[in-house]
Amino acid sequence: MTSIDKVFHEKYPYQIKVPLPNTYGMLLYSKKQLFQPQTHYLIEDSIPSLDFKIKLKNRLVQVYVIHPKPPMPQHAKTSKKRDAEMMLIAKKIHEHPNQPHVVMGDFNDVAWSRTTTLFQEVSQLLDLRKGRGFFNTYDANSFLMRWPLDHIFVSKEFRLNKIELGKDNHSDHFPIYTQLLFEPEKANSQEKKAPSKKELEKEKMANFPTNSRPF
Repeated sequence: MTSIDKVFHEKYPYQIKVPLPNTYGMLLYSKKQLFQPQTHYLIEDSIPSLDFKIKLKNRLVQVYVIHPKPPMPQHAKTSKKRDAEMMLIAKKIHEHPNQPHVVMGDFNDVAWSRTTTLFQEVSQLLDLRKGRGFFNTYDANSFLMRWPLDHIFVSKEFRLNKIELGKDNHSDHFPIYTQLLFEPEKANSQEKKAPSKKELEKEKMANFPTNSRPF
């Protein structure tokens, strides 16, 4: 164990590590216990996503962490696989409306796109950026072309206390820092409208790849 690993292990004793050479690996470190931690490969065997729960105020909060492939020639010719992964998560959340949820990760998609908009409509999650700014995380190597690709979406039980873009850490993405308050007693004050039949039909008609699989 290196000195850096030792420091992380002491401060964040609960961990999920999925190191991969293809830039889609995931490392998650937590001070809180992780319940039922799982690694899924929803669309492709080389693209992991994380699924676990944490306990806040004696309630279990479902957390998903994703990093779907972007629609770029060197990654994927179309956005179908990215869109399918997002919709699988949205559908899972829709099936458990009474459980608090957090979804975070590099979505490789902007918040105003058709897919991310549909993801929010089906999942009924809230966008932390709305009304606060873009917080462009990519491309850290470009001074002109930057987009908000890294997202945190939360259910109505959460309030945002702080959000800020971090400094360059020699990655092509800027880090993003967020403080959330878990206040389920105030959930009704920011409850979203249930998705319409038309929105749910769009989700059902999504062109999922044939090798996509449920949880």
